[in-house]
Amino acid sequence: MFNILVADDDKNTRTLLKAVLETENYNVYTAHNGIEALSVLDKNHIDLIVLDVMMPEMDGYELTEQLRKTQNDMPILMVSAKQLPEDKRKGFLSGTDDYMTKPVDEIEMLLRIKALLRRAKIANDRKIEIGDVIIDYDSLTVKKHNEITELPQKEFMLLYKLLSYPGKIFTRIQLMDEIWGTESQTGWETVTVHIGRLRKRFEGWEEFQIESVRGLGYKAVKNK
Repeated sequence: MFNILVADDDKNTRTLLKAVLETENYNVYTAHNGIEALSVLDKNHIDLIVLDVMMPEMDGYELTEQLRKTQNDMPILMVSAKQLPEDKRKGFLSGTDDYMTKPVDEIEMLLRIKALLRRAKIANDRKIEIGDVIIDYDSLTVKKHNEITELPQKEFMLLYKLLSYPGKIFTRIQLMDEIWGTESQTGWETVTVHIGRLRKRFEGWEEFQIESVRGLGYKAVKNK
């Protein structure tokens, strides 16, 4: 069971979010400001924080910055009535992983929380498991039963990136910048070549596919 901390200075909001999260079988802690949230974090293992921005004594921006300065990389979902683009930018610059504006759509919030927890598990384990397939970041290998395929670094990073966000469309430029680096002199056509190699390697595998999205880029589809 995952432990989630809800930090919000509004009692009604804390009560509502706690009830919503508990219906999904999360174990929920609450705090009314950043200082109290730090106390909860000191005493308990927390997997994710749902964090209001405007709180007394220590607000959400300050708490997030303090956690990131101490190399605490637990997922943080900021929830705020502040809707301006500069408010969201400030949230992401302080270190939050996601940002929602109030009033919160409860179903969307739960979906975002599940996605953040899944990505955190992938980051911690450094492995992606899809049915009988294990994609291992540390060894740059893809294993299925007793068959182990070791990939060249760029091919592996491309596959790992796509499968970390199944269903998400990445443009060739995005993939080029993230995997080859923004300073690379290589053209984006390199991405197309590497995608072709990956498709050939894993042709016929039922667990996942890499699909082209016409005019946009590529996405990975998980079937298990």
